[in-house]
Amino acid sequence: MYCVRSVTDDLLWIGGNDRQSSLFESAHPVPNGMSFNSYLLLDEKTVLFDTVDRKAQGQFFENLEYGLQERALDYVFVHHVEPDHAAILQDLLLRHPEATVVCSQRALDMLAQFHGKAPEKSLVVKDQDTLSTGRHQFTFYSATMIHWPEVIVSYDSTDQVLFSADAFGSFGALNGVLFSDEVDFERDWMDECRRYYTNIVSKYGVHVTNLLKKMDSLEVRLLCPLHGLVWRKDLDVLVSRYRTWAGYEPEVRGVLIPFASVYGNTETAANILACRLAEKGIPVSMYDVSITHPSYVLSECFKYSHVVFSSPTYNNGIFVTMENLFHDLLAHSFQNRTVALIQNGSWGPNSGKVMTELLEQMKNIRILRPTITLKSSLASGQEKELKALADLLAEDLRS
Repeated sequence: MYCVRSVTDDLLWIGGNDRQSSLFESAHPVPNGMSFNSYLLLDEKTVLFDTVDRKAQGQFFENLEYGLQERALDYVFVHHVEPDHAAILQDLLLRHPEATVVCSQRALDMLAQFHGKAPEKSLVVKDQDTLSTGRHQFTFYSATMIHWPEVIVSYDSTDQVLFSADAFGSFGALNGVLFSDEVDFERDWMDECRRYYTNIVSKYGVHVTNLLKKMDSLEVRLLCPLHGLVWRKDLDVLVSRYRTWAGYEPEVRGVLIPFASVYGNTETAANILACRLAEKGIPVSMYDVSITHPSYVLSECFKYSHVVFSSPTYNNGIFVTMENLFHDLLAHSFQNRTVALIQNGSWGPNSGKVMTELLEQMKNIRILRPTITLKSSLASGQEKELKALADLLAEDLRS
């Protein structure tokens, strides 16, 4: 049985959801599921905008056939060839051999890599190429490295709709809703939108900024991503966040404290620091990196202006879960932040040195001194060092 929603009078959402998989891309927890968006335009020519992950293909094909009502499928716009959007393309073309695949040259080459051969009927488009489907007029824009090299987006100037591929997406199944104004987005979706961006797209901030500049010349009334909610109101809410994220700027002037602690002593120091900051009215948040999946901590690191990394020494380096976080930060181009360090080591405290070496590989990271050093546990009087660090952070935040 079909399950679709109308986006406009002649545009349908025909995607699907996956609520059974615990991980997206075998890496990121999705406790609220995942949506795979596909859209069908019923113009003089019919257009399918991408397909879905294999996990949602049953629902997708029922939705497609309902939407077409026995009409031919004229075009398939492939904005992004990653398998969660294009794995079932060959199955689709077996059902609809009449369809022409519209994509970039790089996408056509990659489709051949994934499927063993390129589609028999294809139309290669370049940046600012156009296509008419009848009433609707489309312009294609290159969106290289958001977050793969072959990506394009398409803009329907008739209804002012941007089909944005993986840009502006989010973790989370749709649960009956489709539009961002049907939910309390800031409360219920923004964190998962940020976590999606930071873990999937954040390495490519320059390319995101380039797409935003292209969007500045367009009147966009509807924003249709391949994951998450469709935007038809207050688009600036999300676009402004993307400008902040793409510029690697913080959203919150406050302090995040990611910590690792084997026997609780490093955590105690982190707790004391958090108390002194909270007493000063400083927004503060804490995460145990041994318990919290790194995708969440990475997202929070992008959210806050100041980060205090707190880790024991382990095998003369950083504790393993903190080390994983640092490598994640490096891989995702973490930058433009002020940080401080707390290290612990019973006989050879060295985690601060190793954390500093990793931070120095990142761009525009300012490290506040001195590093606080614990030897097994807090010594008498060291609470004054933590208070001094809280004072320094507060002064820096208010400057």
